[in-house]
Amino acid sequence: MIAGIGIDLVSIGRMADKIRETSFVQKVFSPSEQEYCESCPRKEQHYAGRFAVKEAFLKASGKGLAAGYDLKDIQIVHDVSGKPLITLSESFKEMNHCMGWTAIHTSLSHEGDNAIAIVIIEK
Repeated sequence: MIAGIGIDLVSIGRMADKIRETSFVQKVFSPSEQEYCESCPRKEQHYAGRFAVKEAFLKASGKGLAAGYDLKDIQIVHDVSGKPLITLSESFKEMNHCMGWTAIHTSLSHEGDNAIAIVIIEK
């Protein structure tokens, strides 16, 4: 059963401006996300995609940042085939357990000046 769906669209150009602020990058992205994005030729595209996934996850979960969660608590990694996966910090893992979620799916894409992501949470 689907417990939530979230989608988010991010301007890659706007993200390019934001990632010039070291405090923004450190506040929003985990060290491993930063390492991955910084290793990519168009790092702003990868930061934008990850930001879109984080926002889409918050929408799908029904929880916002006002609930006291940090965007760094939502981390995007890749499996061996390159598929994006969401890993959650302890605070989100606890919410995951309480809500009875059984799976979290995500997909992201980049085109032109936009990155888009969708998240589906199953119960």
